[in-house]
Amino acid sequence: MSTQHASAELTLGTTGIAKRPVDADESRAANRIWWDADADDYHAEHGDFLGAADFMWCPEGVREEDARLLGDVAGKRVLEVGCGSAPCARWLAAQGAHPVAFDISAGMLRHAAAANRETGIAVPLVQASADQLPFADGSFDAACSAFGAVPFVADSGTVMREVSRVLRPGAPWVFAVTHPIRWIFPDDPGPGGLTVTQSYFDRTPYVEVDEAGRATYVEHHRTMGDYVRQLAEAGLDLVDLLEPEWPEGHEREWGQWSPLRGRLFPGTAIFRTRKR
Repeated sequence: MSTQHASAELTLGTTGIAKRPVDADESRAANRIWWDADADDYHAEHGDFLGAADFMWCPEGVREEDARLLGDVAGKRVLEVGCGSAPCARWLAAQGAHPVAFDISAGMLRHAAAANRETGIAVPLVQASADQLPFADGSFDAACSAFGAVPFVADSGTVMREVSRVLRPGAPWVFAVTHPIRWIFPDDPGPGGLTVTQSYFDRTPYVEVDEAGRATYVEHHRTMGDYVRQLAEAGLDLVDLLEPEWPEGHEREWGQWSPLRGRLFPGTAIFRTRKR
């Protein structure tokens, strides 16, 4: 279990780790209660780095202001998938976009609503799961996700299909996830995180459980090939795949991200896609 999120684990009664199948309902329930319990600690730890109205794609420090992976967003309806406290959506609004942000966690959305008030940027907030989008077909001009939702849903292929459904033809869908190669290493930013301990091809989810065996946290692994096939099946063309390199002088650790690991292998994969 993580020592960085001990408060959430204590609140939820987490007692151990299991590797076992987890269906869509259990994944939704576990991640709803986890992020509700962890929201305060998460923002205390990472809030300064993420900002209140900034679009940070990943711990390596790639900003949308510089990368422009979504292109010109002025006047466009943009959906942020798994928004957390929605700093990305507020940045998009400041660029003239019309964003809508959603998250499965009421705790995260509570932070998003507070940041709306603090910044004066009133982004619409919706509570929803990424595999059950409550939006009309073809209602958005773009969609984005910076480490939100995709790894926490039992079937990310459903997420791709749902995002494709709500996008207009030609619209970009850009999402950042933990690089799949990281799955083979322990979740450790130090030397212990440099030794392979499990198979890249083992898709069994990582599950934390309470003493009754109930999942309190779930994260799902997909290979690069899995993502590529899911995108194709959802009618989304892969335009680019970014693997940000660790920048010189960047010494911040974030969970398993660290200068030590970042200089040796990628920590983030950013998929740039477009609906056919």
